[in-house]
Amino acid sequence: MILKFPLFISSLCIGIVAQSQTIQISVDALLGQKKISPSIYGRNNSTSDNPSKPVSAAQWQLLKDAGVKLLRENQGNNATKYNWRKKLSSHPDWYNNVVHHDWDYAAKEMQRNVPEMQQMWALPLLGFVAKDSSYNFNCIPLDNCRGSNNEANFCANGDASKYLEPWAPDSAVGILNYWLKDLKLNPKSLVYWNMDNEAEIWSEKHDDIITKTFSAEEYIQKYVAVAKRAKAIFPEIKLVGPAFSNEWRWYNWNEVKIETPNGQKYTWVEYFIKRIAEEQKASGVKLVDVLDFHLYPESDPSLTLQVHRIWYDTSWVFPKANGIKRLGPTDWNDYQNKEFIFERCKNWLRQYMGENNGVTFGVSEYGQIYKDDPNVVACWYASHLGTFAENDVELFSPWDWYTGMWEVIHLFTKYAGTVRVASSSSMNDVVSAYSSLNPKGDSLTIILVNKDLEKSQDVSLSLSNFMASNGSATMYRLSDLPKTETFISASNNALKQSNVTIVNNKVQISLPKLSISAIVIKAKKVVKIIGLK
Repeated sequence: MILKFPLFISSLCIGIVAQSQTIQISVDALLGQKKISPSIYGRNNSTSDNPSKPVSAAQWQLLKDAGVKLLRENQGNNATKYNWRKKLSSHPDWYNNVVHHDWDYAAKEMQRNVPEMQQMWALPLLGFVAKDSSYNFNCIPLDNCRGSNNEANFCANGDASKYLEPWAPDSAVGILNYWLKDLKLNPKSLVYWNMDNEAEIWSEKHDDIITKTFSAEEYIQKYVAVAKRAKAIFPEIKLVGPAFSNEWRWYNWNEVKIETPNGQKYTWVEYFIKRIAEEQKASGVKLVDVLDFHLYPESDPSLTLQVHRIWYDTSWVFPKANGIKRLGPTDWNDYQNKEFIFERCKNWLRQYMGENNGVTFGVSEYGQIYKDDPNVVACWYASHLGTFAENDVELFSPWDWYTGMWEVIHLFTKYAGTVRVASSSSMNDVVSAYSSLNPKGDSLTIILVNKDLEKSQDVSLSLSNFMASNGSATMYRLSDLPKTETFISASNNALKQSNVTIVNNKVQISLPKLSISAIVIKAKKVVKIIGLK
């Protein structure tokens, strides 16, 4: 779902100004080893829930060739009113019209064609779902159902009782029993479930049921009721919630901070963590496994190339900082402009749930970046995959998919390792390094992303705690991508292979502008994999 920022703040200067100097990259194969979650290699809306329009064999093969590991198929806003018994959902962006969706068919087709991939569906929390499509508004003559007024409630002339029916928590989780016991679907590929979608904007997207008076606390009660039942039915489930919709909405519920009866005020994300922690303590049931965010930054090339820093970088000023200004004791602090939202959430999780709380992070929707240059797109996507691998992010499934992304996901899933190791760059805003070992510890991959819009960059790469034989290593590079799609298959794509020279555990290399280069180095001696979590 796409939600614009209420305020537009400043713009970035175009281009990265870099000094003419060699950038120093250091990699330590024993430092900071962490298991990389395969679910960061995800996508939205890749399959079909319509039996009359099956996914082609070629499309299934494309997903496999690219290395996709997770498929989020709940359709975001359209999941909120999904009736799994009648296979219907009410579409808030299509005048609330009720449309047929067969999740059963889609889930079975995925398990048949790509059983190795995780699926992510959703448990609806609203309390009402679609029941009847006979009252649909004929929007095709008006605007082909995609006009600027498409969020208006024209279905059944606005009488929601005609096309919706009540949906209790037991009905919401009933799909788990149905799929696991009746359809006998494999639970190992059905671990992740969104806890509905973007509840803080229900009063906009689902205003046929929810008004501005609907409170965050009312939502928490709905969330907890379904979460407890889901865990009882399927203990291995990973609850992914609450799918915060965008930067402004990370901090605001109904446009403002949340005020408790005792007069204390909280931003939405902190309030969610605090209340779920309290409910977990009271019930003894873990109620959130993956804290889930969405982001639509509407960015130009320069911001697109740096926006991966919004998650963890405590020094980076986000030029469009908006909701973050709600943070702190006042209602608005105009000087608050550093996001590092995942790092902040780590602190809140420790504060309210304790040190070893077991909650990870996910980004299940992402879009509205600068898409006109596939090389910018590729560097943006590579920077996110690398950043998320560096920091234990569990899942990532962009909503929008642009030219350049197939090439990057293929590069990472084919040549990156599964164990993250520490890297550092002397000019990380220009060239970033993301390093990983394979499971045996006998191969090290360093992925270098040159984000400079205008210039190539010289890099000196040094290895520690890794014995590389003098000679050469293989390099795989993406650069100078055209505007047309280049990824056809695992053997027909834009990836260029070459060799680089290694001398005394060092590599000297020049990186073209807007390029991604993966250097795969074989170990002379196996590196011990230690301390993984």
